[in-house]
Amino acid sequence: MPLQHLLFIYMIGTLIVFLPSFGLAKLFEKAGVPGWKAYVPFYNTWVMETLAHRPRHWVFWQFIPVVGWFISPGIFIEFVKLYGKFSVGSHILAALLAPLYFPYLAYYKDVKYIGPDAAKKHKKTAAREWFDAAIFAIVAATLIRTFIFEAYTIPSASMEKTLLTNDFLFVSKWSYGPRLPNTPLSIPFIHNYIPGGSWKSYSTLIRIPYIRWWASPVKRNDDVVFNFPEGDTVINKPDYQSARPYYNFIRELNGTCSDEKRQQILNDPDLPIAVHPVDKTDNYIKRCVGIPGDSLKLINGILYVNNEPAFVSPTSATFYVFKTNNVMIDEDQLRDAGVKLNQQDEDPDFSPGTGYAYRINLTLGEVEKLKKIPGVIPGSITKEVDSSGNGAVFPYDTTYFKWSVDNYGPIWVPKKGSTINLTPQNIDVYRRSIEVYEKNKWEQRDGKVFINGKESPTYTFKMDYYWMMGDNRHKSQDSRFWGFVPEDHVVGKASIIWFSWEHGPRWNRLFRFVK
Repeated sequence: MPLQHLLFIYMIGTLIVFLPSFGLAKLFEKAGVPGWKAYVPFYNTWVMETLAHRPRHWVFWQFIPVVGWFISPGIFIEFVKLYGKFSVGSHILAALLAPLYFPYLAYYKDVKYIGPDAAKKHKKTAAREWFDAAIFAIVAATLIRTFIFEAYTIPSASMEKTLLTNDFLFVSKWSYGPRLPNTPLSIPFIHNYIPGGSWKSYSTLIRIPYIRWWASPVKRNDDVVFNFPEGDTVINKPDYQSARPYYNFIRELNGTCSDEKRQQILNDPDLPIAVHPVDKTDNYIKRCVGIPGDSLKLINGILYVNNEPAFVSPTSATFYVFKTNNVMIDEDQLRDAGVKLNQQDEDPDFSPGTGYAYRINLTLGEVEKLKKIPGVIPGSITKEVDSSGNGAVFPYDTTYFKWSVDNYGPIWVPKKGSTINLTPQNIDVYRRSIEVYEKNKWEQRDGKVFINGKESPTYTFKMDYYWMMGDNRHKSQDSRFWGFVPEDHVVGKASIIWFSWEHGPRWNRLFRFVK
């Protein structure tokens, strides 16, 4: 962990115990303790624990990064009990608003110091015992969810047939290092919207910069959960969000993301806009096929990394077309042969064409099973390839990039510390990374690029980036459509399927490790 990150964390912890000191000094005096001790961070909590006859080792727990932020409010709650404050409201105020609540107690004449013996005589009701236990459970679960692992549900077919819709995963935060939340003030266990409405579940009153502890890079071919890079701005309606991204919507209007078209949407009352910080954009899961410094390309649907054929998961699927010898083929025959089909999607895995021609989504292993079905002409099975080059993929520039989902690149993945020359041929590829993800002011004048007001023929990247693709290659919205994933968007690594559901439990998928 970088030293500056650790200093930042301890600065917050120190403020938590120092800011209440102005009221705490008077409360110490009421307990017969010199007031100056209240102004010494962490020594003041030592005094609190001593007065309350509580274990003083809790003071040292305050020095555990981030965990200590939750320990200090607990010490404050035990301390206000010494002044006869036992209600839920009093304890919430002590935990969350101590800098204001302590001065109120200190100068309110009816507040008396009753001491630890009198405080211990107070008996909680059964309901209060349950309430306190629930609060403890929420705090513990929040810490686990933030720093160790998080549950995640596969919402779409983009990773089939590796991961299926309604697979429930545990995502390891330790694999790449736990990331501090950018917006710590949020409702526990709710991602970005309060269920049942469009109200945000978090506040941006406190914003923490990108900090990742014990950072470890994403490895090539890992299954990675990350925050959707183009999810910083969304149209806040059910049929839009990341399913129909804001930037795609603008491109559909005139093929660009021009300021004019952005303003047109902003002025439309029927298209409410929501802006999210990085940690509150929607979560995606894809396979990392390109790491920093890699060069990638797709030729007729075959991925090459650094000019070598890339790893292909045995469960990776793509569309094929085939014909039969005047024989009809149906879904039941395919399933009996061991072919898994998802017919619930908008683009079903299996559909008939004209005559005895068919279109089907298969893994390499399922191609061999298809060949054995009576009536299928093995030589007719060919991979479906998109060679349109119509500019419908990132970076949406047909002047220099006549790419498609199956014929794409080459494209270089930015690496931290690497410098590139900025040319008319590559500025559309790297502009968003430089301007949005790395927060620079970008201008173009007279054919020249100006970054932060200075003419910049080159740029040195501040972060590592990754290239993510779905295993279900023809049914995946991935880096081919929105570009690079910055390191600060990485959430964690998919580790284990703990449950799966389709019209009932998929028992054969339970507790299966993700590969």
